[in-house]
Amino acid sequence: MTELDPSENLPDPDVQLMLETAAGSETAFAELIHRHQNGLLNFFVRMGVYNDAEDLVQETFVRVYRARERYRPTAKFTTFLYVLARNVWADRGRKAKMHKRLEESLKTDAEIGGGVTQPVSQAGMDVQEALNRLSPKLREVLVLNVYQGLRYQEIADVLEIPLGTVKSRINLAIQELRKSFNE
Repeated sequence: MTELDPSENLPDPDVQLMLETAAGSETAFAELIHRHQNGLLNFFVRMGVYNDAEDLVQETFVRVYRARERYRPTAKFTTFLYVLARNVWADRGRKAKMHKRLEESLKTDAEIGGGVTQPVSQAGMDVQEALNRLSPKLREVLVLNVYQGLRYQEIADVLEIPLGTVKSRINLAIQELRKSFNE
């Protein structure tokens, strides 16, 4: 006969803290952060994130807080937490890839269009300068897509505009950026 683990019948204290957070307790949320921030930091470092690990921990807790009212304790709280952490990590990877592709695309367009050859270290600065030249509406959709990793429909939802408007603004933004690099 196998012995039962007595801790299996005990409620998850983190679930209780999350439910208290949903009810408005800042103290409960602070306790969740205190309990799990080092574990999350360790997770991100072991996933290969060194410089941005603290930012990803913070983003994970932001997502926990945003989900507080929708949270349902169907599993251990740590399962929920690490699903969010994994999503934050994956979003970071997608964002980095999109940023690199955009920089390479714009740099290539600039070299073809104007014969400009600049060091890669300056290309990043030029992208920011070009973004600053865009109108706020065009910059906003491009930043949400390329830098924040949101899909077109998510951008439409965030900005409360039609999906077609998002697509056309992104297209216009890219055209304007190409012009900036060809100047």
